[in-house]
Amino acid sequence: QVQLVESGGGLVQPGGSLRLSCAASGSVFSIYSMRWYRQAPGKQRELVATMASDETTMYADSVKGRFTISRDNTQNTVYLQMNSLKPEDTAVYYCNHLTPWGKSFWGQGTQVTVSS
Repeated sequence: QVQLVESGGGLVQPGGSLRLSCAASGSVFSIYSMRWYRQAPGKQRELVATMASDETTMYADSVKGRFTISRDNTQNTVYLQMNSLKPEDTAVYYCNHLTPWGKSFWGQGTQVTVSS
């Protein structure tokens, strides 16, 4: 089965940028859609960005124009480029792969902290 490992999180000042990576191993198929979630302290888990197998994308209103999801099928990696970061972006970010039949695979998460 699919195993996911996120990396690239850390501490960044407001207005800065980070790129998160999600490396996949196991039985990975290009038909899977890729998603990024985040969970801030005291809040519910939030869907941030989605890329379908046809590479169409969707973003939460709170991150449109600032975040970009992309994929590298050759390396089985999905990325989340985060620009113009705000303190409210502080959260644990999780990578998720979704199969066409509704099964999800999750990573352990990576902490992003935006603070001056």
